[in-house]
Amino acid sequence: MKLKQVFTPAALAIGVVLASSSAFAAKHYGPGVTDTEIKIGQTMPYSGPASAYGQIGKAEAAYIKMVNEEGGVNGRKIVLMSLDDGYSPPKTVEQTRKLVEEDNVLFMFGGLGTPTSTAVHKYLNAKKVPQLFLATGATKWGDPKHFHWTMGWQPSYQQEARIYAADILKNHPHAKIGVLYQNDDYGKDYLKGLVDGLGAKAKTMIVKEVSYETSEPTVDSQIVQLKGSGADVFVNITTPKFAAQAIRQAYDIGWHPVQYLNNVSNSTGAVLKPAGLEKAKGVISTAYIKDASDKQWDNDPDMIHFQGWMKKYMPNDDPANNFNPYGYTVAQTLVAVLKACGDDLTRANVMKQAANIHHLKLPMLLPGITINTSPTDYYPLQQLQLERFDGQNWELYGPIMGK
Repeated sequence: MKLKQVFTPAALAIGVVLASSSAFAAKHYGPGVTDTEIKIGQTMPYSGPASAYGQIGKAEAAYIKMVNEEGGVNGRKIVLMSLDDGYSPPKTVEQTRKLVEEDNVLFMFGGLGTPTSTAVHKYLNAKKVPQLFLATGATKWGDPKHFHWTMGWQPSYQQEARIYAADILKNHPHAKIGVLYQNDDYGKDYLKGLVDGLGAKAKTMIVKEVSYETSEPTVDSQIVQLKGSGADVFVNITTPKFAAQAIRQAYDIGWHPVQYLNNVSNSTGAVLKPAGLEKAKGVISTAYIKDASDKQWDNDPDMIHFQGWMKKYMPNDDPANNFNPYGYTVAQTLVAVLKACGDDLTRANVMKQAANIHHLKLPMLLPGITINTSPTDYYPLQQLQLERFDGQNWELYGPIMGK
């Protein structure tokens, strides 16, 4: 079964062409589904140390509002129940249980965070509730053999970190690397990818690793330690609040290494502006989604439609915040899967359709990047391109990497 995504210029409508019409032959409903609605659940950090990511949930809700206004999916409105978990795993457990056991959602969608998603990973799989398109690139989300009901969405952290390692080896072969990472599964996943990518040279090239807890007010002392190590390359593995702090502090204390910033925190609006655009000049990251602040897309039809959507559905929000096109795009992926389900809206069929996406092109993905899954491949996005911040915009460079 193949999905083909087509966007009409006038309405950003989604059309899904099915290899067979059998998906629509009979109605089969799971929890939370009726002839008029599909109820799905979500947890998001609308408060707490990772609250910047809450913008993703807002963008997803806004896109779903548009879809509902245009008639919904196969005649059904999507009811997104998005609850605040404060980026706290115990709270994620509490809210997820409520959504599954009391609100009877069909599945969980787009949950944010590695530690929070990990907290309900086994629970949702034991209950056979899809944990779909998580907003975290942890490698563990691509394990259909052991966790059939869980799927990520964005490129994996380890893959991204290996790309940074390859760039360092190519362009800075004698680098002294300092690493700042969040002390949890998210940070350690990135760190593993970096070490694996550097290979045998990791032991000599990495001169200092320092971690931080999300409960800490700042990472200023960690940046001082990294400067003191003599590192001339800085790999910044942090969530938005701490990413902005790290960029600003490095500049303010006169430390000017080559900086690599993980793409989950490379939002111009949410991270670089608070850090200071001039202070972020030269930072290297990766991209797979078009940056709404990048002038190279000013005349791109899909960007023009996105900007128009922002003005109508998120008029008080900043298009330059990369979490908006992220939420917009993952919501489009969700709608494509629901369309493919037809009238077979069971948990099993949702997972089946999510695991059978082929060359799905979405308007805000970089040219050449598509979404692909299979029953044995739960990594929807596996392509990235390097980019460098020039003080105002991100400039893409090099080829699309990944498969």
